[in-house]
Amino acid sequence: MELDLTLLAPTLDEMPALARAAEEVGFGTLWVGETKHNPFLPLTLAAEHTQHLRLGTAVAIAFPRSPMVTAQVAWDLQRFARGRFHLGLGTQVRAHIQRRFSTRWEAPVARLRDYIQALRAIWQAWQQRTRLNYRGRFYTFTLMTDFFDPGPNEHPHIPISIAGVNRGLVRLAGELADGFHVHPLHSPVYLRKVLLPALEEGLRAAGRTRSHVRLASTVFVITGTGAARARLREEVRRQIAFYASTPTYRVVLEVHGWAEVGERLSQLAARQQWDAMPALISDEMLAAFALEADWDDLGPALRARYHGLLDQIALYLPFDPARAEEWKRLVGRR
Repeated sequence: MELDLTLLAPTLDEMPALARAAEEVGFGTLWVGETKHNPFLPLTLAAEHTQHLRLGTAVAIAFPRSPMVTAQVAWDLQRFARGRFHLGLGTQVRAHIQRRFSTRWEAPVARLRDYIQALRAIWQAWQQRTRLNYRGRFYTFTLMTDFFDPGPNEHPHIPISIAGVNRGLVRLAGELADGFHVHPLHSPVYLRKVLLPALEEGLRAAGRTRSHVRLASTVFVITGTGAARARLREEVRRQIAFYASTPTYRVVLEVHGWAEVGERLSQLAARQQWDAMPALISDEMLAAFALEADWDDLGPALRARYHGLLDQIALYLPFDPARAEEWKRLVGRR
């Protein structure tokens, strides 16, 4: 099981030091999310300041970008990182696509399938210097002149991961992707009863095996001592309440019989009663969605919780390079 590092909103000025520290600690992959900032720019700096650390988006939001735009930035970043780049894509949810990005929301699973196939067709045309002729349900690409063609890449294979919660996207990953990013709002029960069976459906449909898709996730952990641990426990409770209020993620609650809690959380979120939401996350729910352990016990505890379920894990904790020695111990005990 590989231990990764996920940064949700790194700024450009802090990225070189963070990337160097991450490589020194020994993380497998440095993932950057798309929240407050563009995820590709920090990874460009990370590529410049590291030699071996793998780099990826977890995730970049697909639909606001044309596949051609994504293909170009991924191609350039893969070349600059000398083959260390991994493209992680997500659909986001309807409200954000329509109201935050002002982009059309339509058949997200089918559209993401088309998106991935378009990316690979564009990259193949560049690598093999062949005519671009991709015609899909949502995307059509039939024009590529020499002036706009970046040409072959020394590292032409760019792994693609997708993210999601519901069965349709998991099945799509089994059919088409190289990896799947499991949402932080998950439990081992959800992974066994919902995610893995859906993944197997997709794998069988495409004639592939489990080895073709790596499962990665950023996981909630509660650690530390005394008051600091108590504060972190409540922070995690609040974050779980926020995620669980999203109707799209309701399947994770349903598998535990907590759908009603999700409905109540959604109602509170609609009224922007954020402070009232954490109280609905019971200690039982907290234990289902988060792992609590002392720092030096985290490695064995994570392995016991996720063995056979996840291939790559990162902790839903801020990374402080000043604590590099502690993180090195954890990497060594994963």
